[in-house]
Amino acid sequence: MRQLIVCCALLALSGTAFAQQAPYDTALPVESPYYRVRYEASAEKGELAFPANYTVWVPPGLKTLRGVVVHQHGCGEGSCKSGQTGAFDLHWQALAKKHGCALLSPVYEQSEKANCQLWCDARNGSDVTFQKALADLAEKSGHPELATVPWALWGHSGGGHWAGGMVILHPDRVAAAWLRSGVPPLMGTPTNPAAYQVADAVYQVPVMCNLGTQEGVTVKDGRFSGVWPGVEKFYKALRAKGGLLAVTADPLSAHECGNQRYMAIPWLDACLSARLPAKNGEPQKTMPPNEARVAPLYLGTGEIGVPVPADQFKGELENSVWLPNEALANAYVQYVKDTAVTDTTVPPAPTNLQVNGNKLTWEADADLESGLAGFIIERDGQQIAKLPEQSKNPFGRPVFQNLQYSDTPSQPLVLMQFTDTTAEAGKTHQYRVIAINTVGLKSAPKP
Repeated sequence: MRQLIVCCALLALSGTAFAQQAPYDTALPVESPYYRVRYEASAEKGELAFPANYTVWVPPGLKTLRGVVVHQHGCGEGSCKSGQTGAFDLHWQALAKKHGCALLSPVYEQSEKANCQLWCDARNGSDVTFQKALADLAEKSGHPELATVPWALWGHSGGGHWAGGMVILHPDRVAAAWLRSGVPPLMGTPTNPAAYQVADAVYQVPVMCNLGTQEGVTVKDGRFSGVWPGVEKFYKALRAKGGLLAVTADPLSAHECGNQRYMAIPWLDACLSARLPAKNGEPQKTMPPNEARVAPLYLGTGEIGVPVPADQFKGELENSVWLPNEALANAYVQYVKDTAVTDTTVPPAPTNLQVNGNKLTWEADADLESGLAGFIIERDGQQIAKLPEQSKNPFGRPVFQNLQYSDTPSQPLVLMQFTDTTAEAGKTHQYRVIAINTVGLKSAPKP
C-alpha cells in the first residue's frame, strides 16, 4: 500500500504566512508489519501547524505490545524527510522486538524556513496529534494496547526538545528518554512562553542528555555552540533535585549523531528492562536504586571519574551523572573517552536463506549492542562476496543500511539479496550467509 501525500496550501500561522512545500512524497510504501497514518495541517491556534505522518513497525507474530519506542527526527526539512525511514531501522527494531514494543517514527512535514517550534514544542499540537496517531495506529494494526502502553523516547535536536517536553508533560507514560543535542527550555519559548510545570514524577524518569563536545563544550562559537548551555540548564535543574539524569559528551562529533546509538540502545534496553510492567495497565516500575551508579560530570577534559554505587557518591548532585547499573556505567566510561563501546556478543545468524537460480535472499535481525555492519556470502565453503562493498556512513561506524545525519537509514533501503554472477551453470552450489556486527564479530553460519 502506498500512502498518497497531498500538497498543502498556503498556511497562516502566528501572524506569519509561509508556503508549505511538499517534499514528503518519497515515503516508503507500507504493508504489515508496517502501518502508517497521516494528518493534514491545521490553522487553528494550539493545533499542529504542519502535516504529519507516523509510521509504526510491529514485531511480526507478537500478540500483545508492552510499549512503543519512538525515534524522533530533528528540525529542518532535511531532518524531517530523513525520519521517513526511522521505523525501518533494523538496529532500533532489535531493541523494540526484545521488549515486545512497536517502533514508531513520526515525520513532521516542515518546510525549510518554517518555525520548528510549531512542532518541537509539544504543547503546540504535536503532543495531541502524536497521541491521536497512536490511537489510530492501534486500530489499523489490530493492537488496541498501542494507544495506552509506555513510551521510550529518542530525539535528535528539535526531537530532543520534543522528547524532553513529553517527559515533563507525561512522566507516567515515559519509560525513559534519550535527548541528543536538544532539550526543552524549562522557562518556555517565544512561541510558547509558558514555563513547564515540573511534577515530582518527572524526577523518576531516566533521561540521558547526549551531545557532541563541539556543540558548545570545546567549540564556543558557530551554529551549534548554544547546545551545551541549553543542555546544562535543563540537566542541572532536574539533577539537582534528584532527577535520574546523565550527560554523555561525544568527543568525536558536533550536531551529527555519530556513534551515539551504541550507547543509546543499550541504555534504553536497561531502562526498559527495569521499568516496563509485567502486565499492561499496571504502573511502570521505578528504577532499582541499589543497582544505580553515579559518576562526576565529564565533558572531555581531565580524568574520567569512576562511577560508584549511588549511595556512595559524595559530590554535588548537579555535577553528577546517574547511570542505571554497573554495565552501563562501564559503557559510559568507554563512550565519553572515544565512543568505542565494546561488545563481546556475536550477532544473530541470518535466517530464511532462499536461492532462486543465482539470486540469494535472506532475513536477519541486527545485533542489539552493535547493530549490523554487513554480510559475508559463501559458496561451497569459500567466501565470494562481502555486502555492502562499501557502507555509507560519514558520521560513525559503517552500517549495512547506511545512516543519515539524523540517525536513520538512507533511501533506497539496502536489500538483503545477492546475485552470484560467477556461479558455474548447471552445477548445484551450497551457500551460506554470515552476519557481521559493527565491532567485527561474526554470526554462526547457517546454510
